[in-house]
Amino acid sequence: MPSAIVQKLVRPKTHPITVAYGDGIGPEIMEATLHVLKEARANIQIETIEVGQRYYENGVSTGIPPVAWESINRTKVLLKAPITTPQGGGYKSLNVTMRKTLGLYANVRPCISYYPFVQTKEPRMNMVIVRENEEDLYAGIEYRQTHDAFQSVKIITSSGAERIHRYAFEYARQNGRKKVTCMSKDNIMKLTDGAFHAAFDMVAKEYPEIENEHYIIDIGAARIAAKPYLFDVIVTENLYGDIISDIAAEVSGSVGLAGSANIGAEYAMFEAIHGSAPDIAGKGIANPSGLIQGAIQMLVHLNDVKVASDIQNAWLRTIEDGIHTGDIYGDMSKAKVGTMDFAKAVVERLGQTPDRFPTAKYTARENAEPIRAVMAPQKEKRELVGMDLFVHWRDKPIDDLGSILSNVSNDRLSMTMISCKGLKVWPNADTRMDVTDRYRCRFVPPSGGTVTHQDIADLMIRLAEANVDFLKTENLFTFDGVPGFVKSAGE
Repeated sequence: MPSAIVQKLVRPKTHPITVAYGDGIGPEIMEATLHVLKEARANIQIETIEVGQRYYENGVSTGIPPVAWESINRTKVLLKAPITTPQGGGYKSLNVTMRKTLGLYANVRPCISYYPFVQTKEPRMNMVIVRENEEDLYAGIEYRQTHDAFQSVKIITSSGAERIHRYAFEYARQNGRKKVTCMSKDNIMKLTDGAFHAAFDMVAKEYPEIENEHYIIDIGAARIAAKPYLFDVIVTENLYGDIISDIAAEVSGSVGLAGSANIGAEYAMFEAIHGSAPDIAGKGIANPSGLIQGAIQMLVHLNDVKVASDIQNAWLRTIEDGIHTGDIYGDMSKAKVGTMDFAKAVVERLGQTPDRFPTAKYTARENAEPIRAVMAPQKEKRELVGMDLFVHWRDKPIDDLGSILSNVSNDRLSMTMISCKGLKVWPNADTRMDVTDRYRCRFVPPSGGTVTHQDIADLMIRLAEANVDFLKTENLFTFDGVPGFVKSAGE
């Protein structure tokens, strides 16, 4: 298909959107979805782009050619079918590239059971997962530092955490949801996850009408698997959100029914949560429901709420009437249909409402301001109080390393502790842990107080002269006297 075709749905004051047909089953489910949007008289103007496999194969590592970026920058809204990312060869995930480049900080995944018409492990499930999209381990900052040790850097910012929590509470308010649950692991990662939890508690105070609670992520994930009806809106970090979204999709009964929104201050991307399924491509049997649900989220985002409600109600009625694609065909089904026939069945039911499911009625947002990450004023006094040195060391006693580093210490920076994998191993440490070849060595002023960057630079010169194989450094700061670092176990 051409890379820049404009199709106009005849209606004034339309919203421009960019459409990507994708790979595998993508073109089939997109055609079906656009048929529903057209017949429902969605207030949109479509620009079609091509991204994905063809461009990967032609050397575009992101799969996104310049003409596609030009369209997205014009419309600021992308409806995207699944994309195939080739394995190996340094290819970058198109979704990750889009999320970071366009500032799509919030991933929104409704997780709903459609019992009894679709088999499910929990008929009372009706929750939304709001996942932070830019930070955490998914920032992709990784290093190999020794033959044995690899490192991935976890980034959490207070401004980013506040932004995603505010989005979650605003989403709950807009959609009549009653509770927001934060999930983190701040009992272990006290600084990063602690900051995420603290931002949640701060934002929650601004929404007294909405119940709030916090779960440690491991028990939270277990509860999603066993009792998902306990939750309404869940807000969490990037990695955790990815994991619990898949748990929730499994519990709900079908990945093929779920849509997803990626929201930023200026741009938005909507899609199905499933992949491109090349094994069934071209057979006309794929379920377009996930992409239809993504398109409904798009219409709500564009404030075209009447059409969004009409399509959702028609879709629900289709499910209730037993018109099902093969992936959800079961005891409650009455007719097995293909991709386009399912879309036509939805169109036939436009104007109808479901009998068993609650009728959908989306409400328009009034003068909603974009939610942006705003850094708080720097009120805390930040002081440099030491340095952690990461060293490559193997095949020799740890006491030898302790002696070398003690010899380069002075009255400005003195080595006090060596740890491995977060456990103190020198001095006076009794451990049977299997160590590796990467150690953390802590230097602080022997009599307390602060140090300067010059003190650290001087120490680095002495370390180099002593032939210490150092890997990296981390400066140690306090904030109004509170340490911005943690102790090792046993320290």
